[in-house]
Amino acid sequence: MGFYFGTTLQTLKLATTPSSSSPSRFIFKSLSSTFVPISFSRHRYSPPCQRLPPAFSTTAAAVQVAPVTDSRVLKAQWKAAIDFKWIRNNKDAVALNIKNRNSAANLDLVLRLYDQMLSLQKEVERLREERNAVANKMKGKLEPSERQKLVEEGKNLKEGLLTLEEDLLKVTDELQQEAQCIPNMTHPDVPIGDEDCSTVRKMVGTSREFSFPVKDHLQIGQELDLFDFDSAAEVSGSKFYYLKNEAVMLEMALINWTLSEVMKRGFTPLTTPEIVRSSVVEKCGFQPRGDNTQVYSIEYSDQCLIGTAEIPVGGIHMDSILAESQLPLKYVAFSHCFRTEAGAAGTATRGLYRVHQFSKVEMFIFCQPEESEFYHEELIKIEEDLFSSLGLHYKTLDMASVDLGAPAYRKFDVEAWMPGLGRYGEISSASNCTDYQSRRLGIRYRPSTPTATNPKKGKGNLAPPVFVHTLNATACAVPRMIVCLLENYQQEDGSVIIPQPLRPFMGGLESIVPKSARG
Repeated sequence: MGFYFGTTLQTLKLATTPSSSSPSRFIFKSLSSTFVPISFSRHRYSPPCQRLPPAFSTTAAAVQVAPVTDSRVLKAQWKAAIDFKWIRNNKDAVALNIKNRNSAANLDLVLRLYDQMLSLQKEVERLREERNAVANKMKGKLEPSERQKLVEEGKNLKEGLLTLEEDLLKVTDELQQEAQCIPNMTHPDVPIGDEDCSTVRKMVGTSREFSFPVKDHLQIGQELDLFDFDSAAEVSGSKFYYLKNEAVMLEMALINWTLSEVMKRGFTPLTTPEIVRSSVVEKCGFQPRGDNTQVYSIEYSDQCLIGTAEIPVGGIHMDSILAESQLPLKYVAFSHCFRTEAGAAGTATRGLYRVHQFSKVEMFIFCQPEESEFYHEELIKIEEDLFSSLGLHYKTLDMASVDLGAPAYRKFDVEAWMPGLGRYGEISSASNCTDYQSRRLGIRYRPSTPTATNPKKGKGNLAPPVFVHTLNATACAVPRMIVCLLENYQQEDGSVIIPQPLRPFMGGLESIVPKSARG
C-alpha cells in the first residue's frame, strides 16, 4: 500500500473482432458514485482525486488495455461525510500523518475550503432569515408603494441567495474531493519511513540447504509439464498462464485446504462477484492517482474487475446498520483477481510471481472498534499458522508508514523464502483499516447500550449507530504459494514433494514426478 501521483487510466476495452461474415480514521459516509480506477497492489495504493469513470462496449470478442480519453468520462458523484471539525482541531497530527505516509493530500487547501464553506453557510443562513422576514412583512396590510419595495427586496434576496447557494455547492463539492484524499490515521507503533524501514516482527524457520543446483519454479514447471506461458501469451497476452496436470490439482488443493482451515476458526465461506461497481472500489479506499493503475475497468460502464475479494466482501453490508449481536462478522472468500501489473518488469516478476489473473482466498472481518487490534493479531496468527503448517521459511513484517495504503491503520506482511528466486517474496498481508472503509461504505452497528464515547440516545431511546472497523488478510494467493512449494520442495531427481497437509486434497498424491519416472 502506498501513495499518490498522476495516473494513466486503464480500461478493459471490449472490442469487436472482425469476421468473414460481419463488417472502468477516516470520517466518511457514502452516497453513490461513478468509476475510479486504482492500484490493487498490497504495497502501493495510488493517490486520490482524479474522478474519471470507465467505459463499456456492448460487443465483445477481443480484450485490450487502453488509456481512457472519452469525453463522456465524468466526475465521481458519491460523497463522504467527513468530520472536518475533527481535522481542523487535530490539524498538526493530520499534517504529520500525511507527511509520514508521503501522501499528496493537501491539508492547507482542505482547511481553507472548510473555512470558506462555513463562511458561505453563515451568509446563506443570514439571507434566508432576511428573506423570511420580508415574506412575513408582506402578510400584513401595506401601502402599495411599500409592498412594491418589499417585492423588489425579496427578489434581490432570492437572486443573491441562489448565487450564494451555487457557490456553497461548488465549495462543498471541492472540499469533499480534497478531503477524501486524506489517508487514515496511523497506529503509533508503525515504523516511520519507506518500505526499507519496515521492522521484522517474527522470523519462522530457516532456508533449506540444497545439495544440488537449485531450479526456479519456471524450470521446474517446464520439466514437470505444469504450466504453459507461451500458449497463454498467444491467447491472452503476456503475464497469463495455463496451469496443467498436477499444478491444477495443486491449485484446487491449496484453495480447499485453506478454506477448510480458516472455516475451522469461525469464518463464513463466500464466493464473490468478480465485476463490481467502480464506486465500491473507491469507497474501499483504492484511489486513482498512480502512473501505473492496476485496475481493468469496463469501457462505458461504472464497473471494473476486482483485484482482490476485499472489494466485494467490503461492500456486502454497504449502507446497513448491523445488530451488535452480529459482530464480529468473519468471512473467507474465494475469487479470481485481475491486475494490470503495469510497469512491473525484471527477473523478480517472471513466471507466476506477478501475473494478470490469479486465484486468491481472502479473509475479512467486520467488528466493534475496540476489538480491531485483537482481530488484526488473530488474522496474522492464522496466516502464520497456515504457512508454518506447509513448512515454509518466512518472516512477518510491520510495514512502514509510506508502505501503508490510504485505508490502512496498520499492516503486517508475510514474506516467504523462494530459493529459485534467491530472495523473500510477499505472499500475504493483513491490514487493520479501522473505520476508514466503513465510513465510506456506510456500514454501522447499533450498540445494545450507549457507549462511553457516545452516551447520547437516538430514536426510541436506542443507542446511536457506530461505524464498524474492517480488517482484511490474504489466506492464500495461489500463484505465489505454488512458487514457494515448487522451489522449496524440489528434489535432486526432478520431483517435487507435496506437503503433508495438502495430500488429502490431492487424492493422496505425495509427489510430482517427471513423466519419464512415471509408470
